[in-house]
Amino acid sequence: MFTDTHCHLAAEPLASRLPEIMFAAQQAGVSGVIVPATQPSDWQSVLDLQGQTWVRAVAVGVHPWFAGCDDDFVDLLADVLRHHVDAWVGEIGLDALVDVPFERQQWVLAQQLELAHFFQRPVIVHNVRSTAALVAVLKRYDLPRGGIVHAFSGSMEEAKILIKLGFKIGIGSLLLNPKAKKVQRLAAELPLSALVLETDSPYMLPNAVNTPANVVKIAEMVAESRGLSLEALSVLLEENLVTLGV
Repeated sequence: MFTDTHCHLAAEPLASRLPEIMFAAQQAGVSGVIVPATQPSDWQSVLDLQGQTWVRAVAVGVHPWFAGCDDDFVDLLADVLRHHVDAWVGEIGLDALVDVPFERQQWVLAQQLELAHFFQRPVIVHNVRSTAALVAVLKRYDLPRGGIVHAFSGSMEEAKILIKLGFKIGIGSLLLNPKAKKVQRLAAELPLSALVLETDSPYMLPNAVNTPANVVKIAEMVAESRGLSLEALSVLLEENLVTLGV
């Protein structure tokens, strides 16, 4: 059984079909999910999922795409974390391709890392062509519970830097693209102790709605590239999640 460590179940078209989506995922071999938010307007919808038996963790935060939000998000996030002691911080990070000033993204990220440090929570990190700047910000904060850099598609050298900072590396639906050679190499060569799997549902699949059930397809590809059985891979990945406190 596998955990999808990044799926946006509060987003449509998944939210309105959640029982059906999760039944299909469980039938496929998915035992749990981690659900991040992206902006204050979806925090409550994500938090409401905490009571579901298959939700291993939820995360609340401001995604770099929405970093133009009002500054009062800092106080709002602190209040949410104070009252939801199991909530992670996420999805947060940097994105060099989005039309939000990069300095603003860095400031928003720093405020959230400060809260993650204060409340001792893992973080879920979004990173698009921003590794050097991301690492520079991460190094300013002690994050003893680490977190996950999701949908990773960078170099092995970048991955090793992030692993040394205490992060797991999320390999996701890009692996289903036969042309994604870099991600295929990462899936085969990353230290198993640093690997987690995800779908980023409902996104990432051209002309199709992605769902958590697809994490099993990703696991099959990783297991084949490693010469492992699905059962052995499942055990190893579960150990990685336990180190994150889920």
